[in-house]
Amino acid sequence: MCVCLLGALTSAQASTYSIPGEKVEAQKIYFGSAKGFDKPGTVDYGKLIKATPEYAQIKKKRIQAGTGKYWILLSQASDRVVRAISDVGKATDYDFIAAAGYLDGLETPIAADDVTHLVLDKLKKKKKR
Repeated sequence: MCVCLLGALTSAQASTYSIPGEKVEAQKIYFGSAKGFDKPGTVDYGKLIKATPEYAQIKKKRIQAGTGKYWILLSQASDRVVRAISDVGKATDYDFIAAAGYLDGLETPIAADDVTHLVLDKLKKKKKR
C-alpha cells in the first residue's frame, strides 16, 4: 500500500509541460526551466524594453543606434527587464516565462498567459523608488 501511495504522489508532482532539448532557445527563456513547468507565461520583450528609463534616455537624448552609449543603455535596460521578469515569476504562480510567440511556435504549441502587464507594473514600481 505504501508503494502505491508513493507512486501516486510522484506522478502528481510531475510537471505538465516541457520543451525538447533541441527546441530550447535560451535567449527566449527569461525565467524557469524548459525541462518542466506547470504555469507558463509570455512577455512582449520589446514593449518592456521601451518602458525602461534607459530606453527613455536613448530617445530623449537621441543617442545613435550602434554607439557605445546606446549599447550600454540597452544592456542596462535589458538587465532591468530580466530582473523584473524574474521578480514576477518568483512572486506569482508562473514557473516559466518566455518571449511572446516562442511557445506558440513549438511543434506542439503550449498555451500561456501574457504576463507583460505584470512586468510593466513591476517596472513602474521600481521607477518610483
